[in-house]
Amino acid sequence: MEKIKEIRNKKNASLVVAYQNGTIEEYYQERIIDLVSILKENPEALKQSIVADKVVGKVAASVMAVAGISKLHANTLSKIAIPVLEQAGIIYSYDSLVDYIKNKDQTGMCPMENKYQNEMDVNKIYKEMVK
Repeated sequence: MEKIKEIRNKKNASLVVAYQNGTIEEYYQERIIDLVSILKENPEALKQSIVADKVVGKVAASVMAVAGISKLHANTLSKIAIPVLEQAGIIYSYDSLVDYIKNKDQTGMCPMENKYQNEMDVNKIYKEMVK
């Protein structure tokens, strides 16, 4: 975990994944675009992986839970993501805990976080995100 946290921070990647086969990959797109791309290419790709992510809200946590990651470190984690991570048995840590993920212009809640804040079915969120 420390190695991928260090890579994420030093290279300012949005996402770093240590795959089960031992390879480590860096990703640089905003929001959950990289997660979705990985899973569209191979729905099994993130099974038992270790992930360092810049920002994790409930939607990203739901996608990671269904994808089967084992560990997560988020620089910023929303409080509403925690029950999702805990229910999935994902070991997690964070640098900063926030009430919710903000939208791009920092004026309110991220539209995705807002849309799914009360959704309890992580599989539904996953299916809607990874189409």
